[in-house]
Amino acid sequence: MTSTTARRRPYGVKGAPYAFLIPAIALFLLFFALPIGYAVHLSFRKVEVSGLGLGAGAREEVWAGLQNYTDALTDSELLDGALRVLGYGCVVVPVMLGLALLFALMLDSERVRFTPVTRLAIFLPYAIPGVVAALLWGFLYLPDVSPFYFVLDRLGLPQPDLLDGGPLYLALANIAVWGGTGFNMIVIYTSLRAIPAEVYEAAKLDGASPLQIALRIKIPMVAPSLVLTFFFSIIATLQVFNEPTTLKPLTNSVSTTWSPLMKVYQDAFGKGDIHAAAAQAAIIALVTLVLSFGFLRAANRRNKQEAAR
Repeated sequence: MTSTTARRRPYGVKGAPYAFLIPAIALFLLFFALPIGYAVHLSFRKVEVSGLGLGAGAREEVWAGLQNYTDALTDSELLDGALRVLGYGCVVVPVMLGLALLFALMLDSERVRFTPVTRLAIFLPYAIPGVVAALLWGFLYLPDVSPFYFVLDRLGLPQPDLLDGGPLYLALANIAVWGGTGFNMIVIYTSLRAIPAEVYEAAKLDGASPLQIALRIKIPMVAPSLVLTFFFSIIATLQVFNEPTTLKPLTNSVSTTWSPLMKVYQDAFGKGDIHAAAAQAAIIALVTLVLSFGFLRAANRRNKQEAAR
């Protein structure tokens, strides 16, 4: 009896990690891999209508090959949406990461008081759902109900229309920066707290000022966290959807295809062309993957070069 138990125990121990992985693998396949596979399948098909499209068999799903992808890549609305998101990202990513780094450095300073309260106040906007945040800011942008416009009117100052033209990019970017800075700040601040205190003590003994410590020690040592937050910010920028969709009823400057994901949503549920929408979604996912992989590879190559020095 004892020998049999001893023989079976190694197999049970070796199989235990795989048993723990089964729920995660099942969830990954069910809610991630399967929807992606189905979307790719739909992207290679189309609906062919015969006659007036009435009656049984009048609408048939057939193989389309690369036609949906060709139509997506030549679609002016999708390309214009990509350019708008590019301009939006050029504002959001630098400002958001710059503020996150600045706040993290300030919270890590020895002179800052009430650090827990300040950290919570900076992080709190991230806990608010994106749709709610966009609605709140949307009403603050409306001249008729915004207290900011009332103050500007009383002071005799100009009242810019933030929901039209170029200022619209700043209005949308402000919502994303307000909501995402806290999360990125926490990531960078956690890395700062992990730096050994001996490093700071050695720098102080060498006569380094707080500004020199921040520029020459803290920022280089949290570079991996900066890369991670930049990576997350790029993905979030390419997938912008909540902010323009929520502000759309408040202004005519935001079209139903303002961003690529809005174009996908409009084609899928507005026009009912789920196959074209699937092809567009696959292209967006592929572009995100290529940009993310390329950025991470470049960052890893730079880290290896610095380590070799």
